[in-house]
Amino acid sequence: MTEPPTPHRPLLMTDRPDTILIQGIRLEGRHGVEDDERALPQLLEVDLEVEVDLGHASHSDDLADTVDYGRLVKICQEVVESGSFRLLERIAGVIAERVLGMDGVRACTVRVRKLAVPLDADLDFAQVEIHRPR
Repeated sequence: MTEPPTPHRPLLMTDRPDTILIQGIRLEGRHGVEDDERALPQLLEVDLEVEVDLGHASHSDDLADTVDYGRLVKICQEVVESGSFRLLERIAGVIAERVLGMDGVRACTVRVRKLAVPLDADLDFAQVEIHRPR
């Protein structure tokens, strides 16, 4: 158990929130503006940063005191693999809405990358990033 702060050992305060980061979730889905983009599944990547108080879990070592990573991945899978959206922005928005509905989540950042972009250009990917507070 942590000892209370004293004049010689002050309480540590930080402006930086506790964060769970799940990066590079690879999923296939039928998304895109044009019909031919949606004709076949294509690979997308999702990164998810979830702001949550991890203080209790860092002491208790109990899954009930944190946000279950498996549930976060499942939300991303359901949105990308079950739906069909025209815009990456909408995919990110739906994921954020569902994550923010989970107990304890204060805010989240969602990044969605399309690896095969139908443009006449040499690029690695197209990505959107949204941040939503509760």
